[in-house]
Amino acid sequence: MKTCLVVDDSRVIRKVARKIVEDMGFACEEAADGQQALDYCRKNMPEAILLDWNMPVMNGLDFLIALREEEGGRKPIVVFCTTENDMSNITQALRAGADEYVMKPFDGDIIESKFAEVGLV
Repeated sequence: MKTCLVVDDSRVIRKVARKIVEDMGFACEEAADGQQALDYCRKNMPEAILLDWNMPVMNGLDFLIALREEEGGRKPIVVFCTTENDMSNITQALRAGADEYVMKPFDGDIIESKFAEVGLV
């Protein structure tokens, strides 16, 4: 079973995303900030990561940059799920290694279509 790591400082968003990805057949793990996510990835690299941008401790962009430098860190498909909708932010995320970008609020159809676009489902 493929694993998806949901990284968001909002417990509500994590729970909503968990339900979506579990309904798609993924095992789901959660992290409340980029540092927790990086610690998780160093132990168990997931196949997919849903990533928020604005979080305490380590934000999503810093996490993504650090992840891509880790051994095996180029493997996970990373989908940013954020309220950051400025084109410069989207470009910055894609240049840092994000595979896709989704605006909040999102739903199951949006996540499923993005996962399909990047070959996860």
